[in-house]
Amino acid sequence: MAEYRIDELARRAETTVRNVRVYQDRGLLPPPRREGRIGIYTEAHLARLRLIGQLLGRGYTFANIGELISVWERGGDLTDILGLESAMGDSGSDEIPSYVTPEQLNEMFGQEISEADLAHAIRLGIIEREGSRYRVPSPRLLHAGAELVSVGMSMHTVLDIAEQLHEHVDRASGELVTRVADHILAAHAPDGLLKGEEIAEVAALVRRLRPLAQSAVDALLARSMAHHLHEVMGERLAEVMEQIQEDRQRRSA
Repeated sequence: MAEYRIDELARRAETTVRNVRVYQDRGLLPPPRREGRIGIYTEAHLARLRLIGQLLGRGYTFANIGELISVWERGGDLTDILGLESAMGDSGSDEIPSYVTPEQLNEMFGQEISEADLAHAIRLGIIEREGSRYRVPSPRLLHAGAELVSVGMSMHTVLDIAEQLHEHVDRASGELVTRVADHILAAHAPDGLLKGEEIAEVAALVRRLRPLAQSAVDALLARSMAHHLHEVMGERLAEVMEQIQEDRQRRSA
């Protein structure tokens, strides 16, 4: 389970440290676990923060949100509720974010990265500026980009591919999550409120469905890639063979 300090929690929830403290003071956010003087937060806190942000965006007041949370907590054990919030907030990834300096980025990509490309990568969330260095949420994604550049693709092209891929995947995952969520809530909360042991059941179901969805996407992507590689590369190879045949005919004429 991922753990965060308050500044990272606020950044991931797209809010401020001050807001996190205000929500805690008003009883909307459970207190963190303490390690000395440092508060340690979890995915449950992240999911709760995002929920608070969504409710505030819909015009609810702090009092309204407090009442909604209170009703929900009365409907089930607090441990089960935190378990569901943790399942919702969990990124589902085993990656550990890393940090790189501008010099390390240039070395990784074998070239000095332009300000325009840096801005593009930050906008896509591939890197996040933190003082004099960059936070890398997904080292695998960054290294994949470096590999594409190493085989001759331009940084601009690689970033364009990343942006298109993000748009396609985000749209597909949004549709998938909406369909699954509608099914789960229809089956477990027909009246709109999860109660009692249903909360723990839904949390377990969410945790089970996430890796299943990822496995399905991996399998479909592999099949689709194989199809398109055969189609595109086969066409290119056919063109090469035709050119070789034409060259032979010219030489023999």
